[in-house]
Order: sequence, then structure tokens, then C-alpha cells
Amino acid sequence: MMDFVVGLPRTLHGYNSIWVIVDRLTKSAHFLPVNTTYSMNKYAELYIREIVRLHGIPVFIVSDRDPRFTLVFWRSLHRALGTKLAFSTAFHPRTDSQSDRVIQNLEDLLRACVIDFDGSWDSNFH
Repeated sequence: MMDFVVGLPRTLHGYNSIWVIVDRLTKSAHFLPVNTTYSMNKYAELYIREIVRLHGIPVFIVSDRDPRFTLVFWRSLHRALGTKLAFSTAFHPRTDSQSDRVIQNLEDLLRACVIDFDGSWDSNFH
């Protein structure tokens, strides 16, 4: 499952959002600091470097219909990796709820710690 937390204060490293990726099998969540202006090639490189490196090439990927990923990113990535591409239906509880819960928890943690981060929330992700 993949989604974004957007509208965050820009960090010293230039990040302004978080790419949330949840492995449905292990339920492990990955939070990748990103910038909304990244190209699809940059997202694909980041996905391979941070997710494929840890979990291997996925056999099946479920994605929401975020316009950033429906065309360029997913089609090129699944073709390169040999995976099957399936889009979730809008507001489908089985596909949306898991990532929504993870994102809500992440947003709560960010709000609770924003004073300590002093504009560098990204430094606490690795």
C-alpha cells in the first residue's frame, strides 16, 4: 500500500512530504522523506533502493489511484520488475484502511514532536 503525507514544512534537505509504503504481508511501514517535485524516475530509483532492497521484487502491488503513480511510474516500474499492476478502487475499505491507519499514526507522531524537530523532521526517519 502506498500513499503520501503532504503539506509538511520544508526541511533543510528540501523534503516537504513523506512517501508511506506498507508491506501488506509483514505489515511493516516505510516512511521515505521526499519532495513533491520529484520526477517519476526519482521515485522509481528510491523505491528500488529502499523497498526492493529490503523486501525483494514484489509479485503483486496494490496502489491507490494517485495521479502521480497511475501512469508513468507504475507502468514503467512493473514492466522493469516483471510485476503485476492492479489499482485499488476508490475508498475500498480493504485497500485504503491499512495505509490510512499508518498515516494517521505518523501524523500524530509528527504533531507531537514538531517542536523538537526544529524544522528537520526528516533527520528522525533513518
